[in-house]
Amino acid sequence: MASARPEPLLVVVLGPTASGKTALSLALAERFNGEIVNCDSVAMYREFDIGTAKPTPSERARVPHHLLDCVAPASHMTAGEYARQARQVLDEIKSRGHLPVIVGGTGLYLRALLEGLFPGPQRSEELRERLRERAQIRASDYLHRILQRLDHAAAKKIHANDIPKLIRAIEVCLASRQKITGLWQERGREPLPGFRILRIGLDPERQALYARINHRAQQMFENGLVEETKRLVEKYGDTAGPLSSLGYRQAVQFLRGELTQEQALQAAQQSHRNYAKRQMTWFRREPAVHWLRGFGDDAHMQQEAATQVERDIQQAFTDERG
Repeated sequence: MASARPEPLLVVVLGPTASGKTALSLALAERFNGEIVNCDSVAMYREFDIGTAKPTPSERARVPHHLLDCVAPASHMTAGEYARQARQVLDEIKSRGHLPVIVGGTGLYLRALLEGLFPGPQRSEELRERLRERAQIRASDYLHRILQRLDHAAAKKIHANDIPKLIRAIEVCLASRQKITGLWQERGREPLPGFRILRIGLDPERQALYARINHRAQQMFENGLVEETKRLVEKYGDTAGPLSSLGYRQAVQFLRGELTQEQALQAAQQSHRNYAKRQMTWFRREPAVHWLRGFGDDAHMQQEAATQVERDIQQAFTDERG
C-alpha cells in the first residue's frame, strides 16, 4: 500500500556574506526548475543596489526571483512581515509545481519564515525614535545596558551593536511589562507548514572568505557606493533604515566628514568581516544543515549541492511508492 504523498521540497541556501549564495542558488534553480526567494533584508529595498550585492539583471533573467526591490526606501520591513509575504510567495511557487529556493544571509528573517515568531506587542514608533536618538548620543553599548537591566537573558543573545534587535527587545519588555524571554517561552510559534526543508550551508575557509569580503567592499566603493548613498541621503534623509546597514553606514560617515574615503573603506571591510562571523554563529544553530566547505560559485560545491537535492527528491519518491 502506497504511503501518503510527500510534501514538496524547499531548499534553503544559507551562509555568510560573499560566500557565493547567489551563484549556488542560481545553479540549483536552473537545474531543478526552481524559483528564488530573497532572504536578505536590505536587498528588499528599492534604489539600494551597489551596497547590497543584489543579483544582476542578467542573473535575474535566468530564473524567476521574488522579494527583491519590493520595499520603498523610506518604509520599514519587519521579520514578521517578511515571513508573511514569503510564505505567500512559497505557496504560489508550490502551486506552479516549481522548486522554491530561499537564499540570503539575514538569519532572523529566515527563522521567522521557517519557524515563526512569537506574537509580540505592536511597534511604537515614538518609543523607537527616542531609543534611536539616545543610542546616537550615548555610548555604543547604551541600549545593550538598558536591555541587560530589563532582561539579562535576552541581552546575552543579542549583540551590543545590533541596534534594531535591541530596540525591538526593549520595546517588547516595556510594552508587555515582562521579559521578552518569558514571552518566547509562553507563546507558541507557527512553523512553516507544507514543505520538506533541505538546508544547504556554505562554509568556505575563513581567510579566503575575508579576502573576498575585502575585495567586494572595495568594488562597491569603486562602483559608486558613495555617489549612490549621496543620492539616497538627498532624497530620503540620512535616517532611512537601510542607510544604517553595512557599507552605506560608512559611506554616510564619509559624506559627513567623519571618515576619509580610505578609512570608510577599511571600516566597511571590517564591519563585513565581523558580520560574517555573526552570521556563522547564527547559522550553526540552524538544524540539519548540509554544510559545503567552499564557495557557491565553485563547480564542485554546486555539484555536491545538486547531488544532495537529488537524493532528497529520490528519497521522497521512494517513500511515496512505499
